[in-house]
Amino acid sequence: MPARQVEAESATTLDARYERLVQSVRGLGSVAVGFSGGADSALLLKVAVEQLGAGAVAVTAVSPSLPARDREEAVRLARWIGARHLLVDSSEFDDPSYRANAPNRCFFCKKELFDILRETAASEGLASIAYGAITDDLGDFRPGMQAAREAGALAPLLDAGFSKDDVRAVSRRLGLPTWDRPASACLSSRIPHGTPIDPEVLKRVERCEDVLIGLGLQQVRVRVHGEIARIECATADLPRILDPGVREPLTKTFHENGFRFVTLDLDGYRTGSLNPPGPGPARPEGSR
Repeated sequence: MPARQVEAESATTLDARYERLVQSVRGLGSVAVGFSGGADSALLLKVAVEQLGAGAVAVTAVSPSLPARDREEAVRLARWIGARHLLVDSSEFDDPSYRANAPNRCFFCKKELFDILRETAASEGLASIAYGAITDDLGDFRPGMQAAREAGALAPLLDAGFSKDDVRAVSRRLGLPTWDRPASACLSSRIPHGTPIDPEVLKRVERCEDVLIGLGLQQVRVRVHGEIARIECATADLPRILDPGVREPLTKTFHENGFRFVTLDLDGYRTGSLNPPGPGPARPEGSR
């Protein structure tokens, strides 16, 4: 099949998925949208505001696992979209099951989020709650999706068959600044499963990541292994971090934040690097 024909058919299919998304969202009547500020929830919120106007409300759950930079970006983005935006304190850290950081940690986080969404929908007179799951999120082990089902949360992007590539393509068409935003995840994903989550450690991770992002690095993670901080970044950025003019003040910052050892992962950034090796379920949620 000629390349142009393939591209044309692909565009037609994407148009059909987008129309399904629009019709699905329009049918909600009103909705509280779980809004992280990432590419998926941004597209969902954009469509919801276009179709439902004031009947679409963005809700961001705020806790120690949400970096301040992500919260601030979510505020800016919701304002740009024209959505009413609520920041609601989240209390998943009050749950010992969440702090224990078992592989199903995301169930307890998402349960708290969906409780917040349901309470918001009830108080604001909204008919439904929704979040930005997509086909890339499907897998054998998705505790957050279990929490969504139990809460009756809807996933319009997933129902319309949207993949991450679809989200980026449509977001670019709509002029959303998130169309090429790197994947993000909560700060708790920096801690290996089985190691209890300490909010103070997350603050240290956040400060160190802010320094790396301030250097212009887009895709970075600071993974924590006790006294060791392991930096993951795009492999193209490895030489920059190793430059003495960058490395020396960078390691000083990490030491000041309580890390005795600072390592640079030569494999670079990759999703789920803290997951156990060997055969097993698909990449758990929150492992980015």
